[in-house]
Amino acid sequence: MTTHVHLSEGDLTALIGDELHAEVVAYFVERTGAAPDFVTRQVTECLRYLYLVSRHRDRLGGLFLPVEQDIDEIWHYLILQTREYRTLCEQRLPGGYFIEHRSIAYEAYQQEPGRERAIDEALRWIPLYVREFGPFDEGALPHWTIVRFLHEELGMPLADIAALDAAETP
Repeated sequence: MTTHVHLSEGDLTALIGDELHAEVVAYFVERTGAAPDFVTRQVTECLRYLYLVSRHRDRLGGLFLPVEQDIDEIWHYLILQTREYRTLCEQRLPGGYFIEHRSIAYEAYQQEPGRERAIDEALRWIPLYVREFGPFDEGALPHWTIVRFLHEELGMPLADIAALDAAETP
């Protein structure tokens, strides 16, 4: 039986380096007025998103971004650091390819594949996230829209969300 080692926040920070990480956090603390710890978690969740897309391109490539707009804004900032972003995508993330970005509102996205397919695609992230990073915690809720919805609106405990299997979700 193989035990999966979860990536830590430090492992993710190392993907972009301490200097760029500090720059991103400082920029968004100044821009949004949010607490540094909150912005640091936003950057972590953005890097988790990019890691998952890179590692699971076959399952997640081209799917809607299931995180909050603030995470998308951090991704935009990283993209603008073109040299560092290319290095991140092609040399440091597991997939080794450039992750492209396309902005689309969730409402518009639901119209493209349909609501049920959009829900299926949003739920596809959960078991992959848990496998790579461990279960969602309270600190992740403000950043992952579908997880927050399941927890706050449907009353699912975080342990039940972590136990979701993409193959079994309706």
